[in-house]
Amino acid sequence: MSNLLPLPPPPPETPPWETPSSSLWYTPRTTPWRTPQSITPWRTPQSTQSTPLTKPPAAKFDGLDAEPRKDRVILWLPQSSRTNPLIWCVAGLCLVFSLSLIFFGIATLIVFLAVRPRTPVFDIPNANLHTVYFDTPGYFNGDLSMLVNFTNPNKKLEVRFEQLKIELFFFNKLIAVQGVLPFSQRKRETRLEPIRLISSLVYLPLNYAEELRKQMQNNKIDYEIRGTFKVRAHFRMIHYSYWLHGRCQLQMTGPPTGILISRICTTKR
Repeated sequence: MSNLLPLPPPPPETPPWETPSSSLWYTPRTTPWRTPQSITPWRTPQSTQSTPLTKPPAAKFDGLDAEPRKDRVILWLPQSSRTNPLIWCVAGLCLVFSLSLIFFGIATLIVFLAVRPRTPVFDIPNANLHTVYFDTPGYFNGDLSMLVNFTNPNKKLEVRFEQLKIELFFFNKLIAVQGVLPFSQRKRETRLEPIRLISSLVYLPLNYAEELRKQMQNNKIDYEIRGTFKVRAHFRMIHYSYWLHGRCQLQMTGPPTGILISRICTTKR
């Protein structure tokens, strides 16, 4: 038999992380490194093994949350990328167009200030009324001849008149029309163009016919002349065109020796 004494029984197993319940009075519950045993996710008592695990409360250091706030904005820096060559081409075309527009605008302004273009003048210095009569109560016949004065007042521009048309009206009723051949005018040149307007069996409403008869009795007949023509202006290598409208209010004496008493003429584009 052995002379060895029997060993004492081993002490009960106690995990090193477990703290006796008597020591809980000095351990703060909010200490981040100490969590109460009842909510420790990694330590489950044998009597409550079926209790689900819960997330431990977030620890705080000096009043700051350990977890990031949900309202925090995270900025992402854009990745560097090369510009599309098509965008560069479009930008270059826009730049060229803008510079061209500015250049032509300045050039037009300089030419305008240097040339100072003026509108040609349309006038009727003389007219004669030869015939006015009615075949039937509603159909009118008439014969009017006149001189039309075209004047180019520009000092540096030459003009050309095209598509000329002269019309005769009585109270906005067209009673005669005559075309004129195109012609050119130099600087400060004046041209007298003879025009003859003949009305043959032109229908006039009854009120217009009665008004014309009254004016013939009073020996004062009112006519309106309208001239429409296209003007082409030339200055060295610069050419441009526009439409011109001439208006003349005429007052004539009765035929057969009807003469021009007064006139009011205007010329507008």
